[in-house]
Amino acid sequence: MQILGFTSADFQFRCFILGIAIVSCFTQVSSAANETDKSALLAFKAGITEDPLGVLSSWNNTIDLCQWYGVTCSRRHRNRVTALNLYSLKLSGPISPHIGNLSFLRELRLYNNSFGHEIPPQIGQLRRLRILILGNNSLTGEIPRNTSRCLNLHHLVLAGNQLGGEVPPEIGSLVKLRYLHLRRNNLTGGVPSSIGNLSSLEQLYLSNNNLGGSLPWVLGRLTNLTSLAFGENTLSARWINPYVDS
Repeated sequence: MQILGFTSADFQFRCFILGIAIVSCFTQVSSAANETDKSALLAFKAGITEDPLGVLSSWNNTIDLCQWYGVTCSRRHRNRVTALNLYSLKLSGPISPHIGNLSFLRELRLYNNSFGHEIPPQIGQLRRLRILILGNNSLTGEIPRNTSRCLNLHHLVLAGNQLGGEVPPEIGSLVKLRYLHLRRNNLTGGVPSSIGNLSSLEQLYLSNNNLGGSLPWVLGRLTNLTSLAFGENTLSARWINPYVDS
């Protein structure tokens, strides 16, 4: 039998060749994506100035990426990094902006180290990120406003750093957020009323900063709160209601 001028055998052979080409294409795309994750982590390692415990010695080309210390990979997407857990390891240096290339990353835990410099704004590229814990380091600068693009975040812990500037009002876009820990920094300005949009919030810690002004009345909407800390600021105990105080 002929199909559009081809014999059945010719047609089957052409379909077979096309299938091989499609598989090859997907393999190349997957390989390129895997190389992106590997390059991002190696760039992160290159920025580390102190690793006294030698935990990053496994990060080399002789060991599979998913066997590197602190690295967790996806079970469904081979060699795509989903978690990076490097806490309490005495690491020093900046957080590489290449971290933003780990597009499958869901958890980033770097707390209890000596990371310095600013939080790279490329963090905002991590759309799958659920947990961001950078507490107890020496991070400076401001909280990146585009962190609000990480719409799946439910843990945002930046406590115990040297962060300044205002609490970005864009944080109010993180409607899945459950834990917001910003205590023990150098934050200024007031408490943004947009925090009242965080209906899932369970813990809100803003103590030990330089925050001033009055508390926005919309914080009363946070019915899931179990812990709240505003101490060691210059905040007024009076609640601002724009319908009354305007």
